[in-house]
Amino acid sequence: MEHSLQVELAREVFKHLDAGTTCLADAVSTNPIVNYTDPDRLEREIQILFRRYPLMMGLGCRIPEPGDYFTDANCGVPILIVRDSDGKVRAFLNVCRHRGAQVAAGCGHMKRSFVCPYHGWSYDDQGKLVGIPDGRNFEGVDRDAHGLVALPACERFGCIWVQPEPGGSFDIDQELAGLGPELASYGFGNYHHYTTRVLRRQMNWKMLIDTFLESYHFAVLHTQTVAPIFLHNVCLFQPFGSNMRETLPRKSINDMRRLPESEWDLVKHTALVYILFPNSVIVMQSDHAEVWRVFPNGHKVDECVAFLDFYIPEPATSKSAHEHWRRNIDLTLRTVEEEDFPVGEGIQRGLRSGAQTHLTYGRNEPALQHWQRSVAAAVDGAPGE
Repeated sequence: MEHSLQVELAREVFKHLDAGTTCLADAVSTNPIVNYTDPDRLEREIQILFRRYPLMMGLGCRIPEPGDYFTDANCGVPILIVRDSDGKVRAFLNVCRHRGAQVAAGCGHMKRSFVCPYHGWSYDDQGKLVGIPDGRNFEGVDRDAHGLVALPACERFGCIWVQPEPGGSFDIDQELAGLGPELASYGFGNYHHYTTRVLRRQMNWKMLIDTFLESYHFAVLHTQTVAPIFLHNVCLFQPFGSNMRETLPRKSINDMRRLPESEWDLVKHTALVYILFPNSVIVMQSDHAEVWRVFPNGHKVDECVAFLDFYIPEPATSKSAHEHWRRNIDLTLRTVEEEDFPVGEGIQRGLRSGAQTHLTYGRNEPALQHWQRSVAAAVDGAPGE
């Protein structure tokens, strides 16, 4: 983050601390519980949010070298992402054009080509069909027309985006609405992927993202984990179109008051939460980045799956470094697995009890209000639905 922005945000935090206030929405708002319980609603979300929007698939450093690849099918579409020999990130439907088998699995480094495990049809890193075993029996098959189906993809600001529907296009600068340069300022291209954890929970996918969007619950729910570290019910909120930044100050931020502004380090004394619409969360901590990608689990309205990627600024090459990151990961997982997510699952069960028709969001929850309005606008406002 540029230092001038760090100073600007720190000044805003100090104003709130001195006044005993926090960033506020214009009014209290409500959200109908059917948005978390209606299967038809979920189908619309899948078809619109997880097909038509570019999805952030991870940081570009996940595939640092030409030939590096990974696969992903969590949006319901099998996707293959590879860095080609020219260094460009490309994405394809992970579907062999012969009989439809997946040509790659997991992640790794391709050798000469992607080879279908069913009959051995092979494709290069630009998706071109380059080999057909016993090709004499496929006379008349146009190889140029039987390459892997390309998906719109780009690598910008240190991140990879893919739109799961072929044939379209997107402008990531327009989608980010001005947030891109701020993401770029972190230098994600120099980070290193440390580990990925997969978490499956019995709640709607939006319920899981909700847990990132306010600090009102810190002092009540997180007494044994992050409450001693972070200030309660104090946050800054800035929208960027459907995306946003949320600044959650640590208690240590008051230490900066004793320093000249030229030495202020806001990242060290906050957690900076970025929501990249529709389903990704980047949490910038003092010494690492967490990337959360959240999906419905199949077509189940009350199940979701989340992928937590830990990215670190330097490779972990020593026992002490691995122990440091183990402690960081353990704190993150303990906070969400033992505190946030069990409460979310309880809320999901309670939504079907008939106790209420809607959820209520306070003025001190502006990020949560903005996120829910953005989802509703995209799903309810999509033409032709």
